[in-house]
Amino acid sequence: MNALKIAFRVLRVDRRTRTSAILTAVGVAVATGLVLLLVSLPFATQARAQRALWQEQPHSISGPDKAALLYATSSDYSHGEKITRVDVAAVADPSTVELPPGIGKLPGPGEVLVSPELGKRLHGLPGSELADRFGAKPVGALGPDALQFPEQLVALVGHTPEDMPESGMPIAGFGTGTAEPDPLLELLAGVGVVVLLVPSLVLVASSARLTAARRERRLAALRLAGATPGQVSGMVAAETALSAVGGALLGLAISPALHGLATLVPWAGGTWQASDFTLPGPLTAAIVVAIPVLVVLAGVLGLRRVVRSPLGAAGRHAPKAPHWWRLLALPAAGLVFFFAISTTKSAGGPSFVFLGLALVVGSAAVVGPWVTAAVGGTFVRVWRRPAGLLAGRRLRDDPKGAYRASAGVVLAVFAGSMALTLLPSFESMAGGGRSFQDSVLYVDTDAAHAGPMVDKANAELARYGLAERATPIGEATVTDTNGSSVRALVMPCAKAAELTRFDLAGACGGPGVYSTVPLNVSNLSVSARYGQPGAPLAVGTPLHQLPRGSSELYGSAIVDPSVVPAGVVPDDVTVAVPSTAANREVVRTALVGAAAGAQVQSRELRLESQQTQLSDLRRVTVIGLVAAGVLAGCSAAVATAGSVMDRRRTFGALMAAGTPVRVLARALRTEAALPALVATIGAGVTGVLVGLGLFSMVNQGSIVLSPWILAPVVLGVGVAVLAASVCTPALNRVRSEPLADE
Repeated sequence: MNALKIAFRVLRVDRRTRTSAILTAVGVAVATGLVLLLVSLPFATQARAQRALWQEQPHSISGPDKAALLYATSSDYSHGEKITRVDVAAVADPSTVELPPGIGKLPGPGEVLVSPELGKRLHGLPGSELADRFGAKPVGALGPDALQFPEQLVALVGHTPEDMPESGMPIAGFGTGTAEPDPLLELLAGVGVVVLLVPSLVLVASSARLTAARRERRLAALRLAGATPGQVSGMVAAETALSAVGGALLGLAISPALHGLATLVPWAGGTWQASDFTLPGPLTAAIVVAIPVLVVLAGVLGLRRVVRSPLGAAGRHAPKAPHWWRLLALPAAGLVFFFAISTTKSAGGPSFVFLGLALVVGSAAVVGPWVTAAVGGTFVRVWRRPAGLLAGRRLRDDPKGAYRASAGVVLAVFAGSMALTLLPSFESMAGGGRSFQDSVLYVDTDAAHAGPMVDKANAELARYGLAERATPIGEATVTDTNGSSVRALVMPCAKAAELTRFDLAGACGGPGVYSTVPLNVSNLSVSARYGQPGAPLAVGTPLHQLPRGSSELYGSAIVDPSVVPAGVVPDDVTVAVPSTAANREVVRTALVGAAAGAQVQSRELRLESQQTQLSDLRRVTVIGLVAAGVLAGCSAAVATAGSVMDRRRTFGALMAAGTPVRVLARALRTEAALPALVATIGAGVTGVLVGLGLFSMVNQGSIVLSPWILAPVVLGVGVAVLAASVCTPALNRVRSEPLADE
């Protein structure tokens, strides 16, 4: 007996088996495509980072005798978009410098290479808003191999060694080596594999159940006719393998299309190149082989009852009720997960956390049937309508089959609750800044460079017709006799009120010291740098206590220049310029040009990483929840239809006896809604707890719980009820077919 020939014959003659096989193949294709996409994400981020290695300061700094370049990197902004700027100056023969891929030549003094997108901006904006910042003429374009993502704004600016910013470092060549994947996306990809793969496999299982009853009777008949357990298992393996292998190959075929769609989804500031989503061949083959093997293994293991007791399968004897010990699976998995969280830094790493997360997700399949049986037993005892009794009996007598319809929804609710626990907490971490107001642009430099920088910036501001002017602000340290020290900005109180975030309303009463920290006024000293000996302030110098303010301001002070002792000259100086919404880009151009490659600090720079990550997390959350919701809805709909197909005899007999279709439909909807309601509440609570654990891996601060964490539970029940609406067409199909067909 050839199992493969029998499988082909069954598919050829049985329409319902063909439908089940097609849906199973689609489910396997979805699972394969999703896993190939999610597993490729860390490799994609590594490819992006590899192209951008030259934009980062090399870790090894060469001595002057071995240096080929002076190198400095900084970030700039144009209308809210980040610009990566790299300043270089050759100190040896430029032809000996090995250039990264995508860079055709090393720019000389007065030359700049720009990315295509930056080139478009240079031509589309006035020089006072962008082009004047580089002080050089574009002489070429950077190729795609030199850009982290296609839209990246990058400028490679050439200088003489004398014109390089003070941050310029001697290096032997551009940065090389092997880049690391983005750890955040690597974590999200691992969570996505666990959270989205399981609903995909639930869809596969639901599709396979469309003909479960008929197949069990057919295989039981073969067993009773003399077929061995191995032959029966071989037939099911062949029948399942046809769908699973076809689905896996289909998933492999559609994966380039999924990767193409993924290139359109921004991450870390930009989209992707098509070549980024490239998996190693052995890993691709392993995934394409492993998923069908898991599906076939699950199909064969589902035949235990047919193999052990063909008479019981043929007679459709009721299965045993789930044991209470199933309830222990969830707390046991939770203990493993939180143990993995607590030891992630010392042993195991993220892989151990993913294992714990997978156990938590898998425990739902163990606990769910017991919960379903408990709900069914309650309804059998308290039923008031026929639909309630029918639903309760179904939930109690076949809890595994009844839970299958809501399994995907439960996992989607779990994923949604986990995501909506993490996201508000990450958003609460955003913010921060230095002492300056959001409208102020500033550059940290030293006393030697501050004067020329202020003069050049003011000259440029005047040339552009702006009234704003640059102000040099020294940084000193104020210490009292008790040893308490605060960082002090050396500037007049009136100027501090204009530029800083200190609460100085009505506090400026003449030259003195304005501190957010209580100090002993009897003997204060000022030093140019922390740890250096200080010079005492004149006796009677006023000390004004300021409100504590935010955490960035606490521990800071303002010292009027007129009270600073002679001989105390701050080594560190900040050059600050105020701006308005209308002239911010022009002010930035003036200051960037004066800084000549030194980093211009601003609110955009300080918050850029936070805001970009929050945008990425929001985007990934929406995409993940939509995908999980669609998979859950499809699996619930297919499982409900399969439930009707499984009980064609029962429903046909009830309809023949006069039971209205609407009563049976109400019973089926109740079957779907009740377990979903109970299980989704539990999944929501579990998702919140898992979210708390994952948040503790990246931050030890307080968690923020939003009312939106209830939304997945409400939507999950709604999806389950909506998917259960397919029961009415399925019942009408049963009514239209002769009962003798069964």
